[in-house]
Amino acid sequence: MRVTKNNHVTYRVTNTNSFKGNSRDSRTGVVQAVPLCSSGVVIMNIKIICVGKLKETYWRDAVSEYGKRLKKFCRLDIVELKESRLAANPSSADEENVRTKESRAILDRIDKGTYVIALEINGKKLTSEAFSRKISDLALESVSDITFVIGGSLGFNEEVSRRANLRLSFSDMTFPHQMMRVILLEQIFRAFKISNNEPYHK
Repeated sequence: MRVTKNNHVTYRVTNTNSFKGNSRDSRTGVVQAVPLCSSGVVIMNIKIICVGKLKETYWRDAVSEYGKRLKKFCRLDIVELKESRLAANPSSADEENVRTKESRAILDRIDKGTYVIALEINGKKLTSEAFSRKISDLALESVSDITFVIGGSLGFNEEVSRRANLRLSFSDMTFPHQMMRVILLEQIFRAFKISNNEPYHK
């Protein structure tokens, strides 16, 4: 794990010396070889954009553990954005200002051409198997860059929702955004295990 000055938490994939086929970089338009993992599956670039840092050690440890597990399947880049300060007794306008500011920061970090999945309580619900099929289908469609978005405590605005290719909900319940980062990583790992027909606890 490497933390950069821009609050990137990056996990690098090793053993990607094998290449097969071509892929067009969604940002530059350059055609380049597609890296494969040892099983011959295209290595996907997965970015998670989230608001706020993980302060508790147990959350950081969980993220680190799943980052290690995912090395076999993808390149993982976690971008932590600064959480905007909210007044002690905020008005609706104060909350909207924070939501707008954080949403703009999110949009600034979304690469052009990437497939965006925004986590929203009113989004589409998928089983783990369906989520796995979705990621596999994207790979078959030559989509190698997926960006997941987790908003802050106030969520994000409609502009982020409109940018999303898929609005995904994990539950009708509300979870802390710190916890959602871990839940998302676990489900991404589970999705890769399912698509590779590898055993994983239920």
